[in-house]
Amino acid sequence: MDWASLAGILLALAGIVFGQVIEGGHIDSLLQPAAFTIVAIGTMGAVLLQSGTSSFVRGVRMLRWVFSPPPDRSSTISQDLMTWSSTARREGLLSLERYLNAVKDPFTAKGLRLIIDGIDPYKIREILDVDISTYERRERQAVKVWEAAGGYAPTIGILGAVLGLIHVMENLTEPSKLGGGIAIAFVATIYGVGLANLIFLPIANKLKTIVTDEVRRREMLTDVFCSVANGDNARIVEERMLAYKI
Repeated sequence: MDWASLAGILLALAGIVFGQVIEGGHIDSLLQPAAFTIVAIGTMGAVLLQSGTSSFVRGVRMLRWVFSPPPDRSSTISQDLMTWSSTARREGLLSLERYLNAVKDPFTAKGLRLIIDGIDPYKIREILDVDISTYERRERQAVKVWEAAGGYAPTIGILGAVLGLIHVMENLTEPSKLGGGIAIAFVATIYGVGLANLIFLPIANKLKTIVTDEVRRREMLTDVFCSVANGDNARIVEERMLAYKI
C-alpha cells in the first residue's frame, strides 16, 4: 500500500474543507449532488468518447497502481540474471530451460525462451524492442484517460455553473429556490477544478512514472538478454545492469 498517495488525497481534500470552515462557511454547502453528477458523468462521457472502451477500461484498472504500485523486483531480477548468465556461460544456452517454468513475468519468459531457442542477439533485440514499443503505447494510451479527465473536468464544471445560473434565472420570482441554483453554479466549478488538479492530473502523472519505470526495466532486460545470448561474461552483464541502476 502506498500510504503517501492516500495521505496526499486526504490532505488535499482536508485543505479545502478546513479552508471553508476557517472562512466561516459550512461544509454542507460544498456537498451538492447535482453539481457532482454534472461534473462526474459529463467528464466520464467526454473521456470515453475520446479514448474508446478498451483504453478507458484499462485506464480505470490502472488506478489501483496509485495505491498499490507493482512490487519492486530489482534485487530478484538482478540475482536471476546473474544466475542465468553464469549458467549459460558454463553449461550452454540450452541449460537455461530449467529456469523457464519458474519465471512468472511474460516479458522475461519471452526473452529467456528466445535465448534458449538460439535466436541471434540482434533478432532478440528487434523482437523485444517491438514488444516494448507496443506495451508502452498501450499503457500510455490508458494513462491519457486520466490526463483527459483532468482537461475536461474544469470545462464541465463551467457548464455546471452555467446550468446553475440558468436555474437561478428561471426562478427569480421564487426567492426560496435561488439559493440552490447559486450553490450548484459555484460548487460545480469547484468540483471541476478540484477534481482535475487534486485527483485526475496527479493520478495521471504518477501512472506515467510507473509506466516509465516498467519500460526501463524491460529495456534493461533486453540488453542483458542480448548480452547473455552473445556469450558475454558475468562481469559485462553486471555492468549493463548497473548502468540501469538495478
